[in-house]
Amino acid sequence: MTVASDASRRATAPYKAMRDALEALDDAVPGKFEITKEGIVHDMMSPGRPHELTAGLVSRRLEKVMPDDIWAHTGTPDVEDEPHGILRHPDVMVIARSDMAGEGAFDPRTVIAAIEVVSESNPENDWVGKVRDYPLLGVPVYALFDPRTGTGAVLTDIHPTPAGPRYATRTDFLYGEDVTIADWTISTTDLPLYGPKRQT
Repeated sequence: MTVASDASRRATAPYKAMRDALEALDDAVPGKFEITKEGIVHDMMSPGRPHELTAGLVSRRLEKVMPDDIWAHTGTPDVEDEPHGILRHPDVMVIARSDMAGEGAFDPRTVIAAIEVVSESNPENDWVGKVRDYPLLGVPVYALFDPRTGTGAVLTDIHPTPAGPRYATRTDFLYGEDVTIADWTISTTDLPLYGPKRQT
């Protein structure tokens, strides 16, 4: 019993050191920090208007079709799994109000769906890193909205693979089409785009 406890402490020591470092940097350095199996991810650019407008529109559209006790939450805190050494912050979390109660980070296994608006400066974090991390954390649905291209995808059906849990099903969509996230379908019309393609 003592050996297992010591091993667990050794395994989480690097994660705790990274967590402490993030807390020290959070107010001093712009951008968003997350922790993955590979270490700290820093998206140096703070989210701009198209990113935040997309998150807000997706959240509002979901909440119009979901029961009152399910929220499409766009704020803090993060989702955290200390044993796996992962700290993530979805742009939108579909979660029951009752699972938001208490202190500290959300348990990722209570998140019904994680939704990301793909970062213009670090798209690999959303399309690669989080595609790997969210099934490992037990998040059953991961939806991506990509304002770079006006496209997105919904990933579902976690299954085991030699590389760890992965999503088995990917449903792609174009902006303008309806998209189903978990049990709820919303429109993707009039979502903003980045750069020269940006809608006015």
